[in-house]
Amino acid sequence: MRGKRIAIAGFQHETNCFGVTKAGLAEFEMADSWPEMLHEDRVVSETRGMNLPIAGFAAAAEAAGCALVPLLWCAAEPSAHVTDHAFEEITGMILQGLREAGPLDGVYLDMHGAMVTESLADGEGELLSRVREFLGPDVPVVASLDLHANISAKMIEHSDFLTIFRTYPHLDMAETGARCLPVLKRLMKGKRIHKAFRQVPYLIPLHAQFTGIAPFDDLYGRLPELKGKGVEADIALGFTAADLPDTGPSCVTYADTNEDAQTAAEEIMDWFRQIEPQVDHSMLSLPEAVRATDHTSDKPLILADVQDNPGAGGTSDTTGLLQALMDGKCQDVLMGLLHDPETAAKAHAVGPNARFRASLGGKSGLEDVAAIECEVETLSLSDGICPYSGEMYQGGVATLGKSAALKLIGVEATIDIVVTSLRNQCLDLAHFTHFGLDPCRYKTICLKSTVHFRAAFDPIASEVKSVAAPGAFICNLRDISYRNLSEGKLQSLRA
Repeated sequence: MRGKRIAIAGFQHETNCFGVTKAGLAEFEMADSWPEMLHEDRVVSETRGMNLPIAGFAAAAEAAGCALVPLLWCAAEPSAHVTDHAFEEITGMILQGLREAGPLDGVYLDMHGAMVTESLADGEGELLSRVREFLGPDVPVVASLDLHANISAKMIEHSDFLTIFRTYPHLDMAETGARCLPVLKRLMKGKRIHKAFRQVPYLIPLHAQFTGIAPFDDLYGRLPELKGKGVEADIALGFTAADLPDTGPSCVTYADTNEDAQTAAEEIMDWFRQIEPQVDHSMLSLPEAVRATDHTSDKPLILADVQDNPGAGGTSDTTGLLQALMDGKCQDVLMGLLHDPETAAKAHAVGPNARFRASLGGKSGLEDVAAIECEVETLSLSDGICPYSGEMYQGGVATLGKSAALKLIGVEATIDIVVTSLRNQCLDLAHFTHFGLDPCRYKTICLKSTVHFRAAFDPIASEVKSVAAPGAFICNLRDISYRNLSEGKLQSLRA
């Protein structure tokens, strides 16, 4: 296999069709939780050692003696639609890279699987179709997808093999990229594989998709059974903030015969039918969340503000949970990350240990989300370059912009809060320790995240609860005004 030339590229976005702010080219060019847009050799050198699919694939391919032809890698923080300009520019760069690459034996793409543009319902399907049109039928194309992918028939048609993350939090991103290589090697030798694809007829909210407990630990734990039968199989749980016919869970299977691939796909569909009653949709109301803070454990209670998760296209600046905690006079509370460039700038202007009047959050324009007028004290300041300490973003650096840790003053609640100038999902202990705050000393920690935080925060938590506070990422699926969801899935929501 030495000398096989494989082009690699990445283009990732998870699109919240109900979000506020779109992703333009600038959002893909800048660094956030991951690096800035990378070209050519920097794709490999600047992702090496990171928990990224393209890093995992590149490491495996280099170890196997393959000759990598890196083209481009970029990602933007989840948001509303990708602009048509951004999609065309980035897709054009990938295709131009393929034109200039010379003869290729294979192609690997690092994609999300839930990209929607201003004009395209299926960004990844369109990208794959254009890559396939350029390459022709003989050069194998493999890709890795996020666990929250909304997989389409078009993605299946124009790819030869797909792998999908199997953990949420996504601790296996690099591993998922690496899993593409063995099958790509077979395809480059001329081996034919058959594929099957099924879509599950119901939706699963993201806060219920945690793979560390039942039913999804068992669901993913059964995939090795199929591997033992010679079937490569993967499962996506879908991204419910996409208003598309393809929104929802699905499975892909690959085998030496069509019969084996189809049989395995039907077996997975049976698994989904069995677990449907076990899916936990529950969330605490705001009054219930306030009452939950009155606990006696020596470990913090974690309240996840799941509907304001910027990692799912939320604005990260809603104030419903914060106001409820203030009204409830809750004690020893830590909250993050509130996206509020104006307040962060004021904190930097007055300096450490100073007090000032703040208008916290509520600036994104979401309906029924208001800023909270209060006095705060600056505890610490940062330029926002925050190295991650946890497993999920291993090797990465959060780019928060000018940021500050603040203490609310003049209220009966005791609350410390981290405000940032750039949206960033609060999923790592470093988001607090970077500011000199020890999460373990608080009674309650409120996180603008859905599930990713659990990898870092579960070990220090007494209990974890999802909270239904206002936000752009709606988790009660019956409250979403879907217009394009398939009729079968709409009926499942009405049941």
